[in-house]
Amino acid sequence: MSWNDILSEIDSGDDKAAEKRLQKYNAENSRTFTFDLKEKDARIKLCQGLLTVLHRSDAPLCQSTCLETLRILSRDKHVLGPIATKEGMLTLARLAQIPVAGNEGESFEEAQRGEQERVVVEALKCLCNIVFNSGPAQQLGVDLQLAEGLCSRLHSISASHHEVGLFSLRLLFLLSALRMDVRATLQKEAGAVKLLTDVLERSLDIHWVGPFEAASPDPNALPIPTENNEHIMESLKALFNITMCDSSEEDNEHQLRLIAAIMRHLLKLKTHSEDKTEEAHSHAINLLSNLPVQCLDVLIDVPVQGGSEEYGGKNLEIIQILLDFMEKRIDKGSNYKEGLTPVLSLMTESSRYHREIRRFLKAQVLPPLKDVNERPEIGDTVRNKLVRLMTHIDMAVKQGAAEFLFVLCKESVDNLLKYTGYGNAAGLLMARGLLAGGRGETQYSSDEDSDTEEYKSAKPFINPITGHIEHPMPNPIEEMTEEQKEYEAQRLVNMIDELSRKELIRPMGVRKDGTLAPLGQAIHECSPPISSDSDSD
Repeated sequence: MSWNDILSEIDSGDDKAAEKRLQKYNAENSRTFTFDLKEKDARIKLCQGLLTVLHRSDAPLCQSTCLETLRILSRDKHVLGPIATKEGMLTLARLAQIPVAGNEGESFEEAQRGEQERVVVEALKCLCNIVFNSGPAQQLGVDLQLAEGLCSRLHSISASHHEVGLFSLRLLFLLSALRMDVRATLQKEAGAVKLLTDVLERSLDIHWVGPFEAASPDPNALPIPTENNEHIMESLKALFNITMCDSSEEDNEHQLRLIAAIMRHLLKLKTHSEDKTEEAHSHAINLLSNLPVQCLDVLIDVPVQGGSEEYGGKNLEIIQILLDFMEKRIDKGSNYKEGLTPVLSLMTESSRYHREIRRFLKAQVLPPLKDVNERPEIGDTVRNKLVRLMTHIDMAVKQGAAEFLFVLCKESVDNLLKYTGYGNAAGLLMARGLLAGGRGETQYSSDEDSDTEEYKSAKPFINPITGHIEHPMPNPIEEMTEEQKEYEAQRLVNMIDELSRKELIRPMGVRKDGTLAPLGQAIHECSPPISSDSDSD
């Protein structure tokens, strides 16, 4: 289709003819996401022309058609100049019926249904694309108080307007993801935390039976409806961004505990597919990892539903769900940094702060040792899988796994080495300055785990480096003569010396404080001072 034909119809003022040509363009390009750079100027002119039509036409069908074309074009960040202006953003905000600075708009509930609703949805979709692809549009969103207007509008949208609510939430998420100043404003001034919490309560149909306790879901209930789940996902993502700001105000703690309680409820629910359930649980875990650790007691304090006497009456059901989620993510074997580290961090910090959570996870992950014939990283237990991650190539992953196990061991180096071996734990110990042994800084209860009889009898034969019993290996120099031994020893010295001179290796030693240093420096620091009253001549 010729760009000139469309532009000529727009310039002539024949909106009906332009509408027909645009409908054909939309049908042909609904799935177009890459554009020919040679036609960039024509697309820029079309964007400007579309804004002209949107200014002068009040016919809903013409407006929605123009907006659909604009949505397709807004996938190309090189043509957003005419739209990413104050005039362009105000036009789209007006059509999306978002009250912004300089354009108060109208309540959506008072607007017409049908074609008018389609106009609102298309305008919201355009704003999502433009804000995502344009820095100037993001700044204009701040200047026009677009996020605050969205919050005001979300208060009045009923569940029957699914797409209007969905794309309003998505636009709020994008603004909060791309602008840190928007996050702070939403949290402190716009009341977005409570607003999004209310959206979650409605979408999950929560019934409270205690201050922070939702009624247990009916095991025979249907999965979360698809439309509700879409609202839940966008709300969780927006809340995650907003709660990344400082949440330490005392008057905010009640709201954050309420969020923790809602996440507890969500983690027990399923959606219409396994993948969507895992995605919802992943967003819930990400949000929980943002909350102050003292608020996480809500996860295990459920008096109405009861708990385990073994763990002080606490209900550890959700902690088991987190553990299962973590193991499933490990078994997937991909995207560890984004998919695994949040749940590891959440369980680490909650274990460090909440004794019952740590004791429960210790029993599941690091049960008393009995069989030490295999290396700690070999096997299919959760412990084996986590120990394997301690030497992962990604620094965040291996630190996350090591820190989690270290906290379960009450930050005791001796206990950690018992379960992992020195070789696997060396990275963490070096980073924490604990190569010489000792404990971390966190204070834990004084109760100690007792070793099994099997472990006690095997302990003298365990190699502390590998963490398992090693069978005797044949001595490679047993058959050598003294001259051969001396030759091999000298050859090894020469090889190490050459590698050291070329700085391919650097011999290191351990200082008194447990940190690594060049070998000569470490020996010097650890050697006793030479006495000044030497009686040598």
